[in-house]
Amino acid sequence: MRPWLLALLCALALPAWALELVDDRGVRVMLAAPPQRIVSLLPSLTETICELGQCQRLVGVDRYSNWPAELSRLPQVGGGLDPSIEAIVVLRPDVVVLATSSRAIDRLQALGLKVVALEPRSHSDVQRVLGKMAHVLGMAPTDAQAVWRRIDAAVSAAAQSLPPRIKGTRVYFEVNRGPYGAGESSFIGETLARLGVANIIPAALGPFPRLNPEFIVRANPDVIMVGDRNYAGMDDRPGWSGIRAVRERRVCVFTPAESEVLVRPGPRMAEAARMMAACLLAKAPAAAAGARP
Repeated sequence: MRPWLLALLCALALPAWALELVDDRGVRVMLAAPPQRIVSLLPSLTETICELGQCQRLVGVDRYSNWPAELSRLPQVGGGLDPSIEAIVVLRPDVVVLATSSRAIDRLQALGLKVVALEPRSHSDVQRVLGKMAHVLGMAPTDAQAVWRRIDAAVSAAAQSLPPRIKGTRVYFEVNRGPYGAGESSFIGETLARLGVANIIPAALGPFPRLNPEFIVRANPDVIMVGDRNYAGMDDRPGWSGIRAVRERRVCVFTPAESEVLVRPGPRMAEAARMMAACLLAKAPAAAAGARP
């Protein structure tokens, strides 16, 4: 049979609306109709669905999906990586969206549930996942494009709000008191780069490497960004009292709610950029270390 004829016959056999999608596992997923009952097990995907104006389709979320506030009325099905399968099944979802690293994928599929795995890890991923999620929802590509343009323009506006003196400021962003930091290749690092500042953690070390504390002491950042849960005791770490940012109190300490915005690669990345810009305006020295002769 000729290939074109086979493709035509397959198309005629499909419902009027049918979606074929390749997710981030490289798995082809078929949906016969736009899903009306969605369980999301990743906060960035939950927020993406809501940013596309489709929060009402969510029937359950993981325990960390807490924005927007209206999600508080929904059942929580446990952690995203290892949720309660029974709780998900009870909700009768048309599709479950989750991270590629979730351990629930095989069990959900074995029960006959549709699974779409998408995991944004960079700015370009946020744009791509917006497009794929809009596709899953049966929306037009232009809907996702309009959302992305709004996000991207807001990030650019945050960068343009900074005066020239900020450029070259050397920043350390701590994501965990291991210490783990956000490197140049992380989505947080991408935001810092768009703001025109220098990340002390090079891309070669990976997106979120665990660092030797001596590395940070030697790098001597001008500004430190850290969540308040990780900030306690920072001044007392060996050698850290000599770091310029610590010595001159140039440390931005973010609340738990602010930290969630900053560490989620999703549609609130514009809000994250504005928070980082506000930090730099408040804490960056008049002359960054990298800018001094």
